[in-house]
Amino acid sequence: MLSNQRIFMIVGSVALVMFSAIVHEVAHGWVAYKLGDPTAKQAGRLTLNPLAHLDPVGSVLLPLLMAWLGGPVFAFAKPVPYNPYNLRHPRRDEVLVALAGPASNLLQGCVGALAFRACYGFWSGQADAMYWVLQALSIYVYVNMTLMFFNLIPLPPLDGSKIVMPLLHGQAKMNYYKIQQYAMPILLVVMYVLPSVLGFDPLGIYLNATAGNLTTALLGA
Repeated sequence: MLSNQRIFMIVGSVALVMFSAIVHEVAHGWVAYKLGDPTAKQAGRLTLNPLAHLDPVGSVLLPLLMAWLGGPVFAFAKPVPYNPYNLRHPRRDEVLVALAGPASNLLQGCVGALAFRACYGFWSGQADAMYWVLQALSIYVYVNMTLMFFNLIPLPPLDGSKIVMPLLHGQAKMNYYKIQQYAMPILLVVMYVLPSVLGFDPLGIYLNATAGNLTTALLGA
């Protein structure tokens, strides 16, 4: 039987990762709008209303499964549509639009860490209401750091691929196009096959070294 704390961690993680993923997608659309592309605005996606963004698998089932298994929790909302041909400076602006999502997670994480540090001074050291507030804030920071670093992996459909692509030229770009064809199988193997079959978890190692360490530093833990 699950303990109250375990239930709180699962439900809290999923709720916070859903909110963080929505902000991530809105950030993409907002920056694209500011750079000349109204597609997201016209589609009604520049809103924090969950109904406009949630994907049943990526926003609910995936984070629930990950939280249940006790691993890193991340999710994705429905991608915000945008048309790169509307951007005023497409080569530069596509990178800025891609960076907007991870940047929004970094900002959310920093805000959550500031709130954590402010609330920590009022905690009595007991399992009271403030204890649960601190738990929620620490989850919020970690969720956002995980989303940021996961999305910076340079494989499509993740943001990292859109950041790397404009920086490549010639043969390097051609080789990257070839790798893109196998992006999803590569992600699935790294996320599920290697940990379960070989006991080797490169994604977990990467996220612990990046999201985990940065969360610790932000929270001052």
